[in-house]
Amino acid sequence: MIRITTILALTLIVSIVTQSQSIKKFFPKQEEFPMTIPARNKVWTFLLAGQSNMAGRGLVEPQDTIPNTRILTINKENEIVLAKEPLHYYEPARTGLDCGLSFARTLLESVPKDVSILMVPIAIGGSSIQRWLADSTWNDVKLLSNARNKIARAKEAGMFKGILWHQGEANSNNVAETEGHAIRLSALADSLRTIIDIKDLPFLVGELGSFSKRPELFELTNRQLAKFTSEDKYAALIETSDLPHKGDNLHFDGPAQREIGKRFAEAYVLKFLKWAGRGR
Repeated sequence: MIRITTILALTLIVSIVTQSQSIKKFFPKQEEFPMTIPARNKVWTFLLAGQSNMAGRGLVEPQDTIPNTRILTINKENEIVLAKEPLHYYEPARTGLDCGLSFARTLLESVPKDVSILMVPIAIGGSSIQRWLADSTWNDVKLLSNARNKIARAKEAGMFKGILWHQGEANSNNVAETEGHAIRLSALADSLRTIIDIKDLPFLVGELGSFSKRPELFELTNRQLAKFTSEDKYAALIETSDLPHKGDNLHFDGPAQREIGKRFAEAYVLKFLKWAGRGR
């Protein structure tokens, strides 16, 4: 019995390692630094915040690691580098494709030709909105403190033009927990806008997926997200009901993440592009 148990344990370990290696097969092997960093007023900066579906759990493919000299990000050493997926690095055993690079690539089609885009990743898997509001430590990251640190660095390099937010799965465990989510999200949006020091900063929110094993709870949370975005004139909601999961009924797959990035960009262009071009 002991021998069989040991064999099963070793088989499980091998399976986990093999799966991890497969997920990371196309991860970029090295970082690339921009030859020059554009003037600060020519760098449009966006915060990527929330939990795992913003941090990214999709499969990274070669197309996601091709750099564009006009798309930048901040690495774990707070250096400005050319953006390649995965953008997030806080949870190396779980990280995957997020929507950031797709968002930037799509947005480049509508911004002035001399503008570059800086994506600032701060999303942490499993983080509830209460933990964000309390500046709690989650997965070894102090949530709002880390946001302040990355925001401060990003403000040296560019001008903030928006926040992309995807979170809510951690607050969809029961009906009572979903209630008041819109109020808490409004408070968090105000906190992030205050840290950035732009009170009317656009705040774009992605819906939870429609593939949950507890769909009624995810739907209640999505109603709360819609309530927030309908009451905040500088917010917009991104629909995701038609997008697939990666097989776990929780996380969007790679193609879905690319589509979410595209939808974030399209919503931004439709509602906030004129706001962004005011040179603030």
